[in-house]
Amino acid sequence: MSRYTSMGFLRYLLFDVHHVESLFAYDKFSHLDSEQAWMIIESAKQLADQEMYPFFKVFDEQPATYDGNGGVKTHPQLKKIIQGAAAQSWIGGSAKFEHGGMQLPEMIFNTGQHIFQAANNSVQGYLGLSTGAADLITSFGNQKQIDTYVPPIYEGRWQGTMALTEPQAGSSLSDIITTAKKTDKEYYLVKGQKIFISGGQHEAADNFIHLTLARIEGAPAGVRGISLFIIPKFRPTEDGSLCYNDVHCAGDFQKMGQRGYSTTHLSFGDNDDCRAFLVGEPHKGLSYMFQMMNGARISVGQCAASVAMAAYQASLQYCLERPQGRSASEKDPTIAPTLIINHADVQRMLFTQKSIAEGSLSLALECNKLYDQVHVSNGEEKENYLLLLEILTPIVKTYASEQGSRSAALAIQTLGGYGFTTDFPVQQLYRDLKIMSLYEGTTGIQSVDLLGRKVTMQNGKAVQLLMNSITIDLKASNDFENLAPYSNALDLELKRMAKVLIHLSGFAMKGDIERYLSDATVFMEMAGHIIIAWQWLKMAVVAAQKIKDANFKSNSLEFYQGKIHTMEFFFKYELPHSEACAKTLEDPHTLTNVKTYEMFQ
Repeated sequence: MSRYTSMGFLRYLLFDVHHVESLFAYDKFSHLDSEQAWMIIESAKQLADQEMYPFFKVFDEQPATYDGNGGVKTHPQLKKIIQGAAAQSWIGGSAKFEHGGMQLPEMIFNTGQHIFQAANNSVQGYLGLSTGAADLITSFGNQKQIDTYVPPIYEGRWQGTMALTEPQAGSSLSDIITTAKKTDKEYYLVKGQKIFISGGQHEAADNFIHLTLARIEGAPAGVRGISLFIIPKFRPTEDGSLCYNDVHCAGDFQKMGQRGYSTTHLSFGDNDDCRAFLVGEPHKGLSYMFQMMNGARISVGQCAASVAMAAYQASLQYCLERPQGRSASEKDPTIAPTLIINHADVQRMLFTQKSIAEGSLSLALECNKLYDQVHVSNGEEKENYLLLLEILTPIVKTYASEQGSRSAALAIQTLGGYGFTTDFPVQQLYRDLKIMSLYEGTTGIQSVDLLGRKVTMQNGKAVQLLMNSITIDLKASNDFENLAPYSNALDLELKRMAKVLIHLSGFAMKGDIERYLSDATVFMEMAGHIIIAWQWLKMAVVAAQKIKDANFKSNSLEFYQGKIHTMEFFFKYELPHSEACAKTLEDPHTLTNVKTYEMFQ
């Protein structure tokens, strides 16, 4: 048994549930087949086993630390990990051939990233940031920018980052004040500060390429006046050397989790010589950055699922080794203690973890496949894939991070007192996972995005497409008598959600947007449980067919029975939360618009 993920489950998701091989029929991915794809994923597991997982605890005990002189000290293994991953194309593997990549589907590339996230989530972030930054440059940068910055990033020598947040603005990007002054040269001069810059200015990379949002002097107020710039720490000169670019690291935030992952405070232009290079057109920076942000949101959701998976695997292993107590019906104290996995409440905690982690990972792969389909299709088909991806992105990010945190807490509970000690990894995984509900927009921001933007886009077309996709799987499940009750239960919750949306839309139609969005997080919780129930029904349909056909080439009978059992568990113990959310959303009593702040005292 793996100590942090299940390769059998990954293979099941990729080839049986989500049919990654269907992507190989497209020209873009026709150079691959299923055997090659799995070999690539197995190479990721080998790298994680040898270079990442052994340092999981070490990175927590020896965290990234500010050196007092504009840099961040990291564990020496980090540089070896980044270089090893780059050599195996785990930074640029999904890039086009013309940019030096392997043109892998995101489904394959991000399955490898899942393995890294589960093995040592502190280090995978460095790889993911570089991938996202390079993708942004290849999408919107000019040829000179691509030639200058992308190859060193893919080679693991230069680190990419995204610099959005400012001290006074937080998540409100419309309020950023970092300024860019136009010069008569090819560059702008930037002045300002950015905080919470993950992967910033550590000693494991030779240079840093900060994809930075700033406001050109005279630009319109709000998000319409934001532009995107490449700001290297060391700028390339005409003779090929590097020159310090007036980007100073003022400190590194010390965190409760992900302690091996540097999180910096950057100051630009203290000496009025921070040169920034405009990406694309002026004032379109936020629209460009959303490519990286949306990809990052899926990645964060997947990372949350991955860390929850690692916590589940650790707690499962403990339960298979730890004897304690006897069954409730056993009265003989001389009988040897039973393994704790035989206790009903322990099984409840294990199945809760399993249903959350595996369901979330399935949704992440669903989103990765949609991303691939968007990039190989055209016309209305492309638009439909994009709308589905848009509406699922805030859900995968939020459900996995919020429920994943709960799952990791249950891992601690499963181990009892030992779970609270540093002798076991579950407490670290719990600490690491908490940040996922804050990264790339908090749960509240994701919830407003879902209800305020994604639900309403194109007059509700994204919602309808999602309903249609779920309905297809409902019909498939009806072929199996033992699944029909669960199909009916999910159909009931879909109708309940539609009823809730009709209720809430009444407030929006009256112009009462505050009331419409006041319980967006409750709607998000409802949607999350429904979507994960959908993922579990998909998995159960495949498992039922495997059992019917006695097809046990890839996995055992017990494996498939376990998938159906976990689906049943989710529908009994988790899906009922959807009805409770609906009751709250339809309650006429509004309690979150208090204007008298003394009520909080």
